[in-house]
Amino acid sequence: QVQLAESGGGLVQAGGSLRLSCAASGRTLRGYSVGWFRRAPGKEREFVAAIAWASGRIYYADSVAGRFTISREDAKNTVFLQMNSVAPEDTAVYYCNAGEHMSAATMKDGMDYWGKGTQVTVSS
Repeated sequence: QVQLAESGGGLVQAGGSLRLSCAASGRTLRGYSVGWFRRAPGKEREFVAAIAWASGRIYYADSVAGRFTISREDAKNTVFLQMNSVAPEDTAVYYCNAGEHMSAATMKDGMDYWGKGTQVTVSS
């Protein structure tokens, strides 16, 4: 099993930037697809971004495309989410996600492993 721990959340002004990190332990992330989800107050959890292991293809939600960048450093067993030009609607708890199989279904419901989340608050 893999354990995931997010960090880097906090309070940021609209238009600013923030970089989230997700450190994995228990096993290597090699062979696993990885991604980020978020849950805003009063809303359901939603997909943000993901990297498919097999193809290396990267996916973004329309709401963050062009502003957020997902990346991974397997040597450090870490996944990142660079958030630029943030807006108040990006306020949410952000969750790291990982698993062996990524599909259209997992881009909605998530893969096998989850972190506990990190709070991001964007002030206007």
